[in-house]
Amino acid sequence: MEKKSTEQSNKEKGGIFGFIFPREYDFEGMLADQAEQTLEGVQILVRWLHSTPLEEPALLERIEDEVDEMRHDMEDKLISSFSTPFDRQDIYSLSRQMDYILNFSEETAREMYAFGMSPDTPILDMAEALLRGTRCMTKGVKIMSSDRKRVERSIRGARQAMREIEEIYITSMAELLHTDDAMNALRKREIYHHLRDAGRALRNTVDILHTAVVGLM
Repeated sequence: MEKKSTEQSNKEKGGIFGFIFPREYDFEGMLADQAEQTLEGVQILVRWLHSTPLEEPALLERIEDEVDEMRHDMEDKLISSFSTPFDRQDIYSLSRQMDYILNFSEETAREMYAFGMSPDTPILDMAEALLRGTRCMTKGVKIMSSDRKRVERSIRGARQAMREIEEIYITSMAELLHTDDAMNALRKREIYHHLRDAGRALRNTVDILHTAVVGLM
């Protein structure tokens, strides 16, 4: 039996309703573009952390602003659109949680620069894990309506990265709280916490992605 294309499958799911009220916007494409930009932002963060000395993170701030504009444009289209490929609340939440990944990445860089901090091993390790997880998330978003098995693998990879971030956070905080330098501990705790929050935003993103994929298939 000939395998149906994704486009054919989606048309059949829409039925006569989808024929009368066609989708005006490619929300899956918009989400894929945002995921790519989010990945680029996290890559910029990791490269920035490995630069010496740390300079003002202007490039990361710029891409965060660009992604905000993309997200706001999509939200405007979401409000005006009659038909969407899956639940519009999931579309909004998926976009918003991806944005949080980038927001926390930018805050990490801005505060490190403002505090005059250099990255230590936990910061570098959490950032690298965040990058691996964001790369998995991006792969999943780009194929969310075409290959459920690969999406599931991508989700598992992202969740594994998030668990790594949590483990690094707990271990590094335990060591940090046993040091005698209280001011240094406070500064580092702030940065550790931002990276942990980025990991949690990643977790929320893939949880929503999973829900959306179930609805699409």
